[in-house]
Amino acid sequence: MAVISEFKGFPKECVDFYTGLAQNNSKAWFDTHKSHFEKYVMVPARDFVSVMGRSLAKIAPKINADPRVNKSIFRPYRDTRFSKDKTPYKTHLGIFFWEGGRAKMECSGYYFHLEPPTLFLAAGMHCFSPQLLGTYRDAVVDPKHGLDLAKAIKQIAKLKGYSIGGTHYKKTPRGYDSNHENSAMLLHNGLYAWTENEIPPEFYSKEILEYCFNRFKKMSPLHKWLVDMTARAKD
Repeated sequence: MAVISEFKGFPKECVDFYTGLAQNNSKAWFDTHKSHFEKYVMVPARDFVSVMGRSLAKIAPKINADPRVNKSIFRPYRDTRFSKDKTPYKTHLGIFFWEGGRAKMECSGYYFHLEPPTLFLAAGMHCFSPQLLGTYRDAVVDPKHGLDLAKAIKQIAKLKGYSIGGTHYKKTPRGYDSNHENSAMLLHNGLYAWTENEIPPEFYSKEILEYCFNRFKKMSPLHKWLVDMTARAKD
């Protein structure tokens, strides 16, 4: 995949920043290293979003790639209101490219998650809204859509190093057949494919673009199924 861009990869200092933050998760430490966060994390992250978005448009024509915080780039602050863990900052860099006309987190998309020493890549939806959960379940047991889903999952599951996530419930939801051939999928409250590896050498060069694109493409059958599913959902 030929990409001409000012993006040259993420610097080593990006990884160093999150390694240090994991060991010193405090406002004082973050404030002291705020210039590093902007220079070594945010600047390359914004460039990555812009260029990766153009590449993803080849397989996801309506992809949203917005290089702003709270858009494609997740905010660095944790929501501690309902958590016993009061550490203020996320110790990872999260980037999301979503496709569809619904709110960002009600769309399927491609996710990039750097948390030293690993890089996690995924495609799909982490958690369905209550309304989409019903649409999803009906699609799982639908003769056509259910078969398409089974094919997409089988295609990804046979790949070495890839997994399917999102299982949450222990019992088949009321009103659905526990003996249905897709009954295992009814236990999900989200649906995504994912792969995780140690931070690769490509991370530090523009080759990370092709590295991510190739893996996102392998997970695209599930993403495309979810895009079609959410498009059918009624408001």
